[in-house]
Amino acid sequence: MRAAPTILHLDMDAFYASAEQAAKPSLRGKPVVVGGLGPRGVVATASYEARRFGVHSAMPMAQARRLAPNAAYLVPRFTLYRSVSDQVMELLGRLSPLVEPLSLDEAFVDLEAGGTADDTASALEIGRELREAIQAVTGLSGSVGLAGSKMLAKIASEEAKPDGIHLIEPGTERAHLAPMPVRTLPGVGPATADHLRRAGMTTVNDLAEAGEAELVRLLGKAHGAALHRMASGFDDRPVVAERDAKSVSVEDTFEVDLHDRVRVRTEVERLADRCVRRLRGAGRSGRTVVLKVRRYDFSTLTRSETLRGPTDDPAVVREAAARLLEAVDTTGGVRLLGVGVTGLADFTQEDLFAQAAGERAAAAPPEDGDAGPGDGSGGREGPAEPGTGPEEAEQLAARRWPAGHDVRHEVHGHGWVQGSGVGRVTVRFEEPGATAPGRVRTFRVDDPALRAADPLPLVPDPPDYSSWPASRPKSRSGAGAPGAASRP
Repeated sequence: MRAAPTILHLDMDAFYASAEQAAKPSLRGKPVVVGGLGPRGVVATASYEARRFGVHSAMPMAQARRLAPNAAYLVPRFTLYRSVSDQVMELLGRLSPLVEPLSLDEAFVDLEAGGTADDTASALEIGRELREAIQAVTGLSGSVGLAGSKMLAKIASEEAKPDGIHLIEPGTERAHLAPMPVRTLPGVGPATADHLRRAGMTTVNDLAEAGEAELVRLLGKAHGAALHRMASGFDDRPVVAERDAKSVSVEDTFEVDLHDRVRVRTEVERLADRCVRRLRGAGRSGRTVVLKVRRYDFSTLTRSETLRGPTDDPAVVREAAARLLEAVDTTGGVRLLGVGVTGLADFTQEDLFAQAAGERAAAAPPEDGDAGPGDGSGGREGPAEPGTGPEEAEQLAARRWPAGHDVRHEVHGHGWVQGSGVGRVTVRFEEPGATAPGRVRTFRVDDPALRAADPLPLVPDPPDYSSWPASRPKSRSGAGAPGAASRP
């Protein structure tokens, strides 16, 4: 525990949904829900406008649609979210060498290690400057919590939401925590909370007064002792700059159970390609390939194969995943598939088997319905093949033109997909910097003038923060920013 509130926790506000609203002028101030759009999809993030209807993260998408039928429902655009996250993490890195990212939109920062704050006043000043910098560079808002420990800093950022800053003075932790529900503390989930409730403990103060011995009796030595320390306001966990990933994986839940064995294999190969792209994006390789299959009856099977050495070769991962699939009975139907790689390393062990696999994949003509190597499209970039049923054709169109994703038209320019169906795709043509909603046009799903596009930056020309926090930022033109002043 520290004597000064020099641990900062940043949590971006409704990150995915806020990014979509910033990118799409027509959605600003309106309810937006981001997640899987099928009947089995779940909500990843809901805007604050959607939360007023009761929509929240991890809710089934079907329930969200019932609560907020007029909201905009969009498929996540992780390329955009990662780009914005990189901008935010770069700003955090200017405050301290000790930055501990928890996700794309959340991180701890040790301000003391960076020499940017050593007391309450300097910590608040840096917190305010950080929020201004994030707004200027990304166009989005983030909430900041400051405290003498990680646990209290995270609690403070929750209390600051949305778009605020909150500081918990060291020495006041016990009084601050006392009236809060037990679920506030890390490691207390629904089952533990219910167990404590039956023992008559519903607030953090109840846990602190119960004593360590009683909590150990109820929850076991490790969990009980740790929970008593946290309830008393003690948390000495350091901010750790490197959080080494143990695995890389991707998975898809299907709107309709897959019964065709060829289609199942095609999906596995597509997931393997996506997994390798994510693996390479992290600059890693892996030795163990893992296949996850959730069947029609919700039973979930995992199979794994350990290779002779680490690899990031898509052909090797595809072939290993396909071999694992052969050992799984899918005759009753498959509702979810996943492919992952574990045993990560920072290098790739080239061997003759990997080379031979790559040569075979390149030389062999693709089978009907198989995905081309490395395209991640599952063979869906062209129009539906002759004989494809209407329902499957609609699913292919939805995969080709996901709601909310970016497109570019040769005549109308940049836009985003509002929806697709009945052989048509509806696009709204607008860009992040626009002040008014854009025009809407409808095209055939195979219109040659329409193609997928990369997301545009939310702030086309952000101010330069390369000298921050030593001085206030200057605009690209070199003119001083409004209110610019040097830090003492």
